[in-house]
Amino acid sequence: MHISHLSLTNYRNYSRLAVELPPGPILLRGDNAQGKTSLLEAIFFLSTTRSVHARTDQQLINWLTLKQEPLPFARVEATVKTKLDSFRLAITLVRENDGFRKDIRLNGSKKRALDIVGKLTTVMFLPEDIELVTGAPAIRRRYLDTTLCQINPDYCQALTRYNKVLANRNALLKDLAERNGNADQLLYWDEQIAHDGATLVTQRHNAVLELDAVARQRHREVSGGKEGLRLYYAPSFDLYQRPKPDYQLPLLMEDLAPYSTVAPPVKEVRQTFLAYLQQSRREDIQRGVTLVGPHRDDLHFLVDGIDMTLYGSRGQQRTAALSTKLAEVALMQQSTGETPVLLLDDVMSELDAERRQHIINIVDQAGQALLTTTDWSDYDEAFRQRSKLFSVTMGQLEEVGQI
Repeated sequence: MHISHLSLTNYRNYSRLAVELPPGPILLRGDNAQGKTSLLEAIFFLSTTRSVHARTDQQLINWLTLKQEPLPFARVEATVKTKLDSFRLAITLVRENDGFRKDIRLNGSKKRALDIVGKLTTVMFLPEDIELVTGAPAIRRRYLDTTLCQINPDYCQALTRYNKVLANRNALLKDLAERNGNADQLLYWDEQIAHDGATLVTQRHNAVLELDAVARQRHREVSGGKEGLRLYYAPSFDLYQRPKPDYQLPLLMEDLAPYSTVAPPVKEVRQTFLAYLQQSRREDIQRGVTLVGPHRDDLHFLVDGIDMTLYGSRGQQRTAALSTKLAEVALMQQSTGETPVLLLDDVMSELDAERRQHIINIVDQAGQALLTTTDWSDYDEAFRQRSKLFSVTMGQLEEVGQI
């Protein structure tokens, strides 16, 4: 899979951009705040319908357009080629009342976000992705959701339903607490939340198993064989009724068994979830929130048994995050049959020469990879010669010869 044409209109600091992109590595060089990351973000936005950095859609629109135009808008469009066909994706942000709405098109036909997520698959790595390891559990849950939504439409639909049911159950919990109502009113919502929640837990569990298998290898390569990474999915309720591990102590994967097996059938997970909901019902009502479920899951990164979410140097945490993102490429390829577009923002910073070479080897295996840098010398001459080179200045791309 690769993007053959990309068009941006009033997106971030791009007033107008239309560029043809070849398969293989594409190297974007520019100073800070010139638009390198925004270009990668635009592709990721087209892939997932969500922004990496912006809190609101309005922040994606060029600020001059917001200031000067009576009806400001922004548009991202791309032609995508796969092994079997090609198609056009477009998302336009248009003003509506006090906010903005997304007009989403596939080959010109209007679509829902759920209809296009996963059409263009991408894996993006940003310098701040170290927060995948160091940040709050919500960041890791969002990462799993974004990844799985790209490769499994059923997961994305289950996630949408789960979030709606969760909001309804929480509203009922608050109401029960205020009027001392009958807790049996929760039975309907318990069944609903357990139905989709079991699907989310099962698919997250099995996806992390697949990520772990590849991330171990990638981490060995990137770390020069000096460290061993394992990924461990930790649902808020235990699928196997085991004692909860103490992540502040070194852990062996044997201690976490039967982690290395696929999740139990969805029906069994659903029954386990319902049992936990029953156990926590009294406290749920007291607090007014649902205390167990996929919305409270976590993902742990263990390097030689040490949980990097609690301990570890910045270099170890960054390498763990990068290895996981690179493993995501293999997961998507295995699940969809297409190699995702790789988006690497300033990936070479803080990496030594040996680790840089391992990254280049992985990039060379991708169908298309867009990489940003502030210094051409971050990449050796041989890599630059087989890459398409662009200079990025104030939202403009200029193709350059060999450096």
